[in-house]
Amino acid sequence: MGSVLLKLLKLIGHLLIISVLTAITQVGGLIWLLAIIISYKIKKGKRIVFPLLYLLFNLVIIPPIAAYLGRERLPTFKENLKPHNWFYPLAFRNYVHPELKIELENSAHALAPSGIIITYLDANFPFINGFPLLPHLSHNDGKKIDISLMYLNKDGNSTHKKPSVSGYGIYANSSHNYTSETCLKKGYWQYDFTKYLTLGTINSLKLDTKNTRLLIEQLLSIPTTEKLFIEPHLIQSLGLHEQSKIRFTGCQAVRHDDHIHYQIK
Repeated sequence: MGSVLLKLLKLIGHLLIISVLTAITQVGGLIWLLAIIISYKIKKGKRIVFPLLYLLFNLVIIPPIAAYLGRERLPTFKENLKPHNWFYPLAFRNYVHPELKIELENSAHALAPSGIIITYLDANFPFINGFPLLPHLSHNDGKKIDISLMYLNKDGNSTHKKPSVSGYGIYANSSHNYTSETCLKKGYWQYDFTKYLTLGTINSLKLDTKNTRLLIEQLLSIPTTEKLFIEPHLIQSLGLHEQSKIRFTGCQAVRHDDHIHYQIK
């Protein structure tokens, strides 16, 4: 009876791990399942097999398959287009439609003379339109990506550092965001939920209005741009003109004064 219970608990544990890895990385659950099979066959522990197998899939196997099926991996170490940290590429969350990749690379090149580095956060998973990239509502077709705002350090100089570990949850010019109070009073509790997803504050920074505006204007100049989400108070702070491509997501989504949501047609 004890051995049966132990096996059942192990099965539940594996199913839980597969579920969590699938939710966070899309393909991590499959890799864990393969690691179980391989470790059993070669008599090696999963603690050795899984990391090696995971890196093999991340660096070698998944990128060409995803490209064949219509999504490409964003660069990890490119000079002017980078992830905020290692988590996004390691978790397979840096895949986009080929056209979006080209536009981001072109924009990074165009902004380079201004000293701007495009820092991306969550993009999309490698496969399957409609597969949710949690906790986002719409990052499921390869055409959406979150991009960090630009910041100034304590000396007032432009910096490529960001205020939080995750890149989310530290709100720029939040004292001017009157929408926040309205949304929360209406019961939209998820509106500022990203403040719990910072994973820690690492830098004390202020919004770089000049370079953030240059970044946004570059993205808006792209003919295939469909929408760009930021909070209404940032439109005013940045001196941007109201136009159809700049949107407020509404209270039902999370707030966008810690990042820019960008998407193409």
